[in-house]
Amino acid sequence: MAVPTESQLNNVTLTPAQHPLDPLTPEEIGEATAILKTQRNLGARVRFETIVLQEPAKETVLNFRIRDPIQREAFIVILDNDTGATYEAVISLNQGKVTSWKHIPGVQPRIMFDEFSECEAAVKANTEFQVAIKKRGITSPDLVMVDPWSAGNYGIDEEEGRRLVLARSFLRSSPTDNGYARPIEGVTAVVDLNSMEVVRVDDFGVVPIPPNPGNYASEFVDEFRTDLKPLEIAQPKGTSFQIDGYGVTWQKWRLRIGFTPREGLVIHNIGYEDQGRVRPIVCRASLSDMVVPYGDPSKDHYRKNAFDAGEYGIGTLANSLTLGCDCLGEIHYFDAVMNDGRGGVVTIPNAVCLHEEDYGILWKHSDWRTGQTEVRRSRRLVVSSISTVGNYEYGFFWYFYQDGTIQLEVKLTGIVNTAAVPAGETPKYGTLVAPQLNAHIHQHFFNFRLDMSVDGEDNSVYEVNTVSEPIGPDNPHGNAFFAEATLFKTELEAQRVIDPMSSRYWMVSNPSVANALGQPVGYKLMPGDNILPFAHPSASIIKRAGFMTKHLWVTPYDPDEMTATGPYPNQHPGGAGLPEYTTADRNIENTDLVLWYTLGYHHVPRPEDWPVSPVTYCGFMLKPVGFFDTNPVLDVPPSAHHNGVCHA
Repeated sequence: MAVPTESQLNNVTLTPAQHPLDPLTPEEIGEATAILKTQRNLGARVRFETIVLQEPAKETVLNFRIRDPIQREAFIVILDNDTGATYEAVISLNQGKVTSWKHIPGVQPRIMFDEFSECEAAVKANTEFQVAIKKRGITSPDLVMVDPWSAGNYGIDEEEGRRLVLARSFLRSSPTDNGYARPIEGVTAVVDLNSMEVVRVDDFGVVPIPPNPGNYASEFVDEFRTDLKPLEIAQPKGTSFQIDGYGVTWQKWRLRIGFTPREGLVIHNIGYEDQGRVRPIVCRASLSDMVVPYGDPSKDHYRKNAFDAGEYGIGTLANSLTLGCDCLGEIHYFDAVMNDGRGGVVTIPNAVCLHEEDYGILWKHSDWRTGQTEVRRSRRLVVSSISTVGNYEYGFFWYFYQDGTIQLEVKLTGIVNTAAVPAGETPKYGTLVAPQLNAHIHQHFFNFRLDMSVDGEDNSVYEVNTVSEPIGPDNPHGNAFFAEATLFKTELEAQRVIDPMSSRYWMVSNPSVANALGQPVGYKLMPGDNILPFAHPSASIIKRAGFMTKHLWVTPYDPDEMTATGPYPNQHPGGAGLPEYTTADRNIENTDLVLWYTLGYHHVPRPEDWPVSPVTYCGFMLKPVGFFDTNPVLDVPPSAHHNGVCHA
């Protein structure tokens, strides 16, 4: 979509928003761009990193009622390529003017999608790069595939203050070939994205290009399995969910869908209908940031650590999902509307998939005395989005269960990052997945920001460990153990790691609301599989991604604290985000608080991960603890089957 000109501004008709959290429409993005360009007299050498809804104050959202007037604002981040300066702006769409404009010194915005293609063209056209690949027998760059990697920050003087990427290259044998099968080892182009010039080409020595193709697409598969019969999901009476704009109602669940270029899928205003009202649980849930540190110290592989949200944008790189492939069943899709680097509108159709699915048994009991059996089927609502970041795919799946459980699951797939090794060499810091092809050992760390609101804004957090009672008068037989809860009063107390040996979990409790038993209502965060980083504490990646060192962080709510790595992690030297937020050791008892959960996946590649990795899973759950007075799914009706109803 074209951006409106100045003369068209007064003729733009904006579709009224239904809710203060509705994402910006294409028309609103176009108008915000035009207003900023006009009122700040922006030139052609300006890139737009972000154009997104400036979310209103939490009080405004919580108190909103249908037909209340809605103030619409756009938050914009721009980069001036001529000066290298970064600016933040707020645009009032109701007033049609720039209401805030400020320079943010010493930062680098995210790498934008159009910079990737421009960088690849600059590298291929560079004479020094062409000489380097010719030494490796590559006479033309036409089939060379260039992947720009964020440069990080390693205190290199000549890189200070420049907007840089490290461009690593691969060789395709045909336009649709899997280029990652043939890394051009030892050649890295360092590119200044502001000027699009190749600053230097680092050549660490010739390593032969791996000989084998790694193709996986259907066009390269000679024979498919023939024993798979159709598996169909049908809901002849329609779905059980209702959609109103970005609002979702499913059975007793209420929530809203959001989407941003950096975070991707955002879930707002999660609540569960109970006792005649919708009881709030989470105000806002999203991916805060993520990083992928690699473990090879050689050449410039030590600089491989990508902040896929903060340096690239998980939302910007979201897929258009397809029925029968990414999603199965009766689907409702939400589009994602964002901006390109010049302020134009980009729409990703079907960026979010919403559907419901069967999930086995919900509860069951057979009474052998009466011969009576009661069983209920479980169903869950699925809200998902998938993004492709270079070689990797990340699926983010939020599940909502009938019993009040919320689950986040990350699905990891795609292609492992590769490097070439000489014939006969066994790599120490990776796995040989094909002849002369090394897949480096690495980790994936995700941090999820959970703005909690368990039956209200004033919450407290407890750590719960199961402990053994010492043998003594209270435990003469040595069999006793119990769950011990410890209250966190300040931020530093709440920086914790998992302990599966004590069945550790963390509970968010509302001390001012009690259930029918007189217990404070609560929700517990239940860790799944997890890991800590193996990088040394002095490593650059630990300084820049300090959130990795703890699985749990808790902070009092602050609208300016949205990301675990700070607003601008690209080339940042470190210390920003959660380590900085928590230095004041603020009170977190009986207040409006935010949980930050770090989820780590450890990947020692296998030959079975090549040429494309089967999906692996990691995640966590939020489960009610005394939030309800009793089992909340007793009212789920029995399921009918061909002989009647399955409860007898």
